[in-house]
Amino acid sequence: MGTTEKPHHVVASSSSRALSELELPEVVAEAPANIAEIVASMHDVVATRLAHPRRFRASQLKALERMLEAHEQDFLDALADDLGKSPVEARMTEVDMVRAEIDHAQLHLSEWMESKAVKVPLALQPAAAKIEPQPLGVVLIIGAWNYPLQLVLAPLVASIAAGNVTVIKPSELAPSTSALLGRLIPQFMDHRACAVIQGGASTSTHLLEQHFDHIFYTGGERVGKIVARAAAEQLTPVTLELGGKSPAVVMDSSSSAVARRLVFGKFMNAGQTCVAPDYVLAVGDTDQNLEKQLGKVITAFYGKNPMASRDYGRIVNTAHFDRLVACLDDGQIVVGGGHDRDTLKIEPTVIINVDPDSPLMREEIFGPILPIVAVDSFDAAVRFINARPNPLVAYLFSENPRLQSSFGDQVRAGAIVHNAPSLHLAVPGLPFGGVGASGMGAYHGRHGFERLSQMRAVMGKTTVIDTLKAVYPPYTWAKAKLIKRLL
Repeated sequence: MGTTEKPHHVVASSSSRALSELELPEVVAEAPANIAEIVASMHDVVATRLAHPRRFRASQLKALERMLEAHEQDFLDALADDLGKSPVEARMTEVDMVRAEIDHAQLHLSEWMESKAVKVPLALQPAAAKIEPQPLGVVLIIGAWNYPLQLVLAPLVASIAAGNVTVIKPSELAPSTSALLGRLIPQFMDHRACAVIQGGASTSTHLLEQHFDHIFYTGGERVGKIVARAAAEQLTPVTLELGGKSPAVVMDSSSSAVARRLVFGKFMNAGQTCVAPDYVLAVGDTDQNLEKQLGKVITAFYGKNPMASRDYGRIVNTAHFDRLVACLDDGQIVVGGGHDRDTLKIEPTVIINVDPDSPLMREEIFGPILPIVAVDSFDAAVRFINARPNPLVAYLFSENPRLQSSFGDQVRAGAIVHNAPSLHLAVPGLPFGGVGASGMGAYHGRHGFERLSQMRAVMGKTTVIDTLKAVYPPYTWAKAKLIKRLL
């Protein structure tokens, strides 16, 4: 592991190569011809078991921590350049989230790596059995543009902790952050165990043609299906962190905290957050008061001209901007609605009277538009949610324990969260992942470690005393009776 950039070369696949020869290019531009060699070389590194020892894993986690400490301002500047993120929001939702994952992994790494004894049935004793976490090998991480630091480095923490070597493909739609990752990761991390490959869709296509031991993809459902199909050709397991339309059911809007938390969860990163409340189901007569409360809170948070607020981000590019602006016609705007294509800004917007079959309600919004749909009852809200694909998160704003329990029993989602949008991501001990159309597999904390490990079964039995004689053929009447009693 070096602290300065060094020249590296690519070697052909040969598991007998000395470890010092297995050096990889640090950053690769759009050069698909080189990708097969890079991945083959990473498999050679796996054969040396370089990344297996606890000491190496701990050193790489520490290196990642040092990178964030030394270049925090550079990352904040890059995130501002890519998405207009304020320094406070970028630090809170990107840098500090990764730091928390690193801290949690450092604290628990030894515990996670330990084998766990399993009870052996009496009929099989004397014997010993255990579950032994083993590295998978070469992991591919395909990052997303909306949180281009967190959604690359948090999976990387899990991969390092599990003892894997990693190929990272950052999102080309966040070019400043991706370029910074491509420059800094090789400076701080051991380049033999972590390679960064830059590029667009063609690079991703070439990567998916290679053999990996696990593919970790964060992004949309359409590309998620492409990743899953490509992985199936190689029988490669995948983790798909997708998204979907995460509903927020509001039972009572009298508390101003409800509006504050909705605005905070929805309009962070200009609504470009996979766990943001996608739409509100306002139960009974809560909708009108909620509309007023949301308008007041938006002004309190971002001022009378939110597009000028330093605390409010922008849309990632013109294609996403144009898609979102078209959605503004799908209902009646009661708050916001202003937009500026030159700055890629759209005001925090609240919409009512939405057609349930409109694009706004069919597709994940992924922007600063919050539809409010009035429903008659809690049961009607549950039916509305269950008539649609499984969301990444389902939110319920209610202090009623009975309703909270009923909501969890009836709604299938990646997570059920009461009264606090997005905050479950900040709990390292909770699994983060979807179900059905919102994704497969979960990570964060121990869940990420186990997701990127093989939980291998190990069993041993002595031959000094052969206690298996009773189950060997030929099967007499007496043996059959004994086997039935034992098993």
